[in-house]
Amino acid sequence: MAKPNKNKMPVKMEKLMSLCKRRGFIYQSSEIYGGQSACWDYGPLGVEVKNNIKQLWWKAMVQENENIEGIDAAIIMHPRVWEASGHVEGFHDPMVDCKECKRRFRADQLTTDVCPECGGEFTDVRQFNLMFKTHIGPVEDSASIAYLRPETAQGIYVNFLNVYNSSRQKIPFGIAQIGKAFRNEITPGNFIFRSREFEQMEMQFFVKPEEADSWMEHWKQQRWNFHMRLGIRPERLRWHEHGPDELAHYAKSAFDIEYRFPFGWSELEGVHNRTDFDLKRHTEFSGKDMSYFDQETNERYIPYIIETSAGCDRTMLEILTDSYEEEPGEKETRVVMRISPLIAPIKAAVFPLVKRDGMPEIAREIQQELKKAFPIFYDEGGSIGRRYRRMDEAGTPYCLTVDSQTKEDNTVTVRDRDSMDQTRVKIDDLKSMIRNAIENYKRPETVDTLEDTYVE
Repeated sequence: MAKPNKNKMPVKMEKLMSLCKRRGFIYQSSEIYGGQSACWDYGPLGVEVKNNIKQLWWKAMVQENENIEGIDAAIIMHPRVWEASGHVEGFHDPMVDCKECKRRFRADQLTTDVCPECGGEFTDVRQFNLMFKTHIGPVEDSASIAYLRPETAQGIYVNFLNVYNSSRQKIPFGIAQIGKAFRNEITPGNFIFRSREFEQMEMQFFVKPEEADSWMEHWKQQRWNFHMRLGIRPERLRWHEHGPDELAHYAKSAFDIEYRFPFGWSELEGVHNRTDFDLKRHTEFSGKDMSYFDQETNERYIPYIIETSAGCDRTMLEILTDSYEEEPGEKETRVVMRISPLIAPIKAAVFPLVKRDGMPEIAREIQQELKKAFPIFYDEGGSIGRRYRRMDEAGTPYCLTVDSQTKEDNTVTVRDRDSMDQTRVKIDDLKSMIRNAIENYKRPETVDTLEDTYVE
């Protein structure tokens, strides 16, 4: 893959962002007021995909594992939580400003001594805390300071004893959570990859210290399998092991699953051995004993934690990027989103071929019946070809067309999104056909012609 050019927008990213707005996946937040930088709104199609991602993650983590419990912790927590975690003292990025154009940059990401935008001179480096600060109560003073959480993991750690006591779990067991987090990033970018408000899907697994390495390998495999379930091409995924210069001070080992985005290989989620650091810190700062007593072995210890931490928005971008393709044709280029039916926002679209001869009525009846089981879209506007193209861009796996033959044999034309092949299927068999497609989807092998191109 060609080395990403940081000064130019990848063509695929530009086209993907345009499609996301046009089809209702993602909008710029507060756009009518000029937009809020690095904040994004999910539209009708986007929220469906995002919810499908979260539901699939919850199923994989909580519903399919008897030893994992779910919680939903508060966004605003006691400020001492962030002192214990080290965020108040150490959650900083080095920042510089250009004296000429006033642009702000992270000093550790610069490759030159002059501003890459205008060639100007930089200010001295200063540390910038990434947490959003707020106040609780009517008086804004040092005693009322609170923070929007920069991660969801701490809500799990401070509830370790609560979940352990109320659920009657025994180690090894985990606690899972999906929720919003907030970071005042100096240089956000690459669409929804790095933003100031984002959603995390995290599971913290508490284990005996001597069993941490084996559980680490277990969860690495499980998290890789999750991305395979999303229908992602395996050649676009890889593991990155943190070296000594990257490893957090609390971690024994850390691995990231990276995806090859148009802007380069970047982290999707991490699997980390956090040792007993977190529970020890909260024991120290809260005065509560966070140890675990094993009745079988008659020993007490602070559990080690194996963390799996995935970004929901980054997973969304992974899916959108992996799905977007252009197929050149004789008359026009077809844009298609090859989203797995498992997470596609619309499972099927129902069309009457024409708006007469009772076809709209039959199509509506089919829609009403199918939508009891799946998200179904109805469209009777424009030519059938244009309707197909709109559904291709929405990632809809199947289009079901009611035509003149439908009245004769109770069949409809089923058009496959990926192959564009058309077959006749009985109306009574449509529900089972869609369900089978969701469970057994195999993505066709294709070539991405936009992978290494950039906007001039």
